[in-house]
Amino acid sequence: MNPIETILKQHPAIIIDGALATELERRGCDLNDPLWSAKVLVEQPELIRQVHLDYFHAGADVAITASYQASIAGFAQRGLNKEQAIALMQTSVELAQSAREEFWTNENNRKNRAYPLIAGSVGPYGAFLADGSEYRGDYKLNKTELMDFHRPRLQALIASGVDLLACETIPCLIEAQALIQLLAEFPQTYAWFSFSAKDNEHICNGEKIADCAAFLNQFPQVAAIGINCTSPLYIPSLIKEIKKNSNKPIIVYPNSGEIYDPNTNSWHGETSSHEFGHQAQEWQACGAGLIGGCCRTTPEHIREVRGLAAR
Repeated sequence: MNPIETILKQHPAIIIDGALATELERRGCDLNDPLWSAKVLVEQPELIRQVHLDYFHAGADVAITASYQASIAGFAQRGLNKEQAIALMQTSVELAQSAREEFWTNENNRKNRAYPLIAGSVGPYGAFLADGSEYRGDYKLNKTELMDFHRPRLQALIASGVDLLACETIPCLIEAQALIQLLAEFPQTYAWFSFSAKDNEHICNGEKIADCAAFLNQFPQVAAIGINCTSPLYIPSLIKEIKKNSNKPIIVYPNSGEIYDPNTNSWHGETSSHEFGHQAQEWQACGAGLIGGCCRTTPEHIREVRGLAAR
């Protein structure tokens, strides 16, 4: 069964974790690197495990693995062969699983909680390019090329025992089409699909979220449809557009509202996440069943969501 629907039958909401990279940077990691957080899989994997554990304690029901920017091609640029790259992708799952088991061993942590899920992060092709393309979707690959790029990571994550996949920050419909076609090669696996959006109605390359939701709604392996790494200000409208075109659970985990500059690898502008817990209540009222945070959010944001949206 769809693991998301199974939990939502017993709980009012599923709480997703917050930003992994933000927390790693707060703990001293330099992520100004094409591998981004996947760099820490090589250098300091125990830090990743600790961040997962902190998010579980903050109230997260789902840990997203540190595989967003992990790829055969990306690790090859660092001098690692295919076997080493796959091993690191599998390490990303093992770290999250280890944190989950430590958290769940304490009976006090189980009160009114579902057994946490591990979602294998599948970032877009643009994340590998490390040039901000995941916020544009302007790379010129066809579906077959995109499937070939994503296949090794899907195989590695699924073989490691993830509960589902998180196909996230998708900027263009063709990449979602490639991923759902690829997912058919793994018929026992579910995945959520979350897009990056540029306004109240359109994903980053200009296509309507309504059309994306309508397309994905027909596939049984799609566990949820939604939005991530997008300003909180756009979320209510985007939820309504998805809801009108899909009966799937809706997932939202926006960023802080700041704007990412790929030229300097930095964030600028005003945050719009000061009342994250109350915003989460609004998103839940609009129809979101899964709520968390993306870039620039912290365990404190997730603690707010847990306290207000998961009652």
